[in-house]
Amino acid sequence: MVSARSLEGNLDSCFRNLMVSSGGGRGQAEIGGDMPTLSGWKDLPMELLMRIISVVGDDRVVIVASGVCTGWRDALGWGVTNLSLSWCQQNMNNLTISCAHKFTKLQVLTIRQIKPQLEDSAVEAIANYCYDLRELDLSRSFRLSDRSLYALANGCPRLTKLNISGCSSFSDSALIYLSCHCKNLKCLNLCGCVKAVTDGSLQAIARNCAHLQSLNLGWCDNVTDEGVTSLASGCPDLRALDLCGCVLITDESVIALATGCPHLRSLGLYYCQNITDRAMYSLANSCVKSKRVGWGAVRSSSGSKDVDGLANLNISQCTALTPPAVQAVCDSFPSLHTCPERHSLIISGCLSLTSVHCACGLQRHRAGGTLQPPSHAY
Repeated sequence: MVSARSLEGNLDSCFRNLMVSSGGGRGQAEIGGDMPTLSGWKDLPMELLMRIISVVGDDRVVIVASGVCTGWRDALGWGVTNLSLSWCQQNMNNLTISCAHKFTKLQVLTIRQIKPQLEDSAVEAIANYCYDLRELDLSRSFRLSDRSLYALANGCPRLTKLNISGCSSFSDSALIYLSCHCKNLKCLNLCGCVKAVTDGSLQAIARNCAHLQSLNLGWCDNVTDEGVTSLASGCPDLRALDLCGCVLITDESVIALATGCPHLRSLGLYYCQNITDRAMYSLANSCVKSKRVGWGAVRSSSGSKDVDGLANLNISQCTALTPPAVQAVCDSFPSLHTCPERHSLIISGCLSLTSVHCACGLQRHRAGGTLQPPSHAY
């Protein structure tokens, strides 16, 4: 890591070069103005400092610069709203604690980890000083306990986006408490939070987070239809829901989503092997917004923005499904594609569904092309 002393030396050198290239103080004499004389980089206006920092675009420089002098620390503390500490490979916990009181105006903070370093004390520091925080990424923070969620609930009530995927130690009671205090959440990633995600915590989210638009529940295998149906009724603005690996859910969950979430654009059902044709037909006939255009319209609108409606559906390993039911979904939503270049209907591991094709694939076949099998990428 660059030291404050070396940074100061570089700044002195750069400042001297700048003064030489600009002719030193001649500008003031030529125009006869009262411009203040800049004797060193510490005299730079705070607006110019913030501009330089933004151009550099390296959060490590921001951290070092905040320790150069009181003026810079105060300016950066007020001016920096987006910060990432994911580059830190050692002592991330101490770094986070030392930075929290300096950057009190943060709105976006990213602390992704390759190896778990972050502890509850760091999250508590964030909650104590960063009241305006809107987006926080704590993914793969395996060392965190319920203390962290309680601290965020009390200290960061304005959160709209929270990623705690892989934080497997959180309990459902802590998640319930968070949902009661952070009611502005729009995007929540709970992938792998097996203990925290239960039907009870999902019911609390449905009661408290009515503006939720994106929710990842991947591999939370305690979830049942009871939890998902509560989400469908309490979070009607859902756009994206990942239920991959939620092996206990059945058609009832999909039917509830098809009925209660008209803006749904992305649905992940990977390895949900209790899903049957009944769920697919409920989607095909659902109130999910869709301009049910014909194949000709799809061809004429190629290159334009996809129409409304379901645009991503993962039904890999849903082996109970049959081609007619899945084809009905594909026909109902022109944004679902099986063609390799645009595939958004993912059917890996469903060998019985190889006959399902999207509208543009069938259109190509009618025009004399080869009808390619659907893509089976995960």
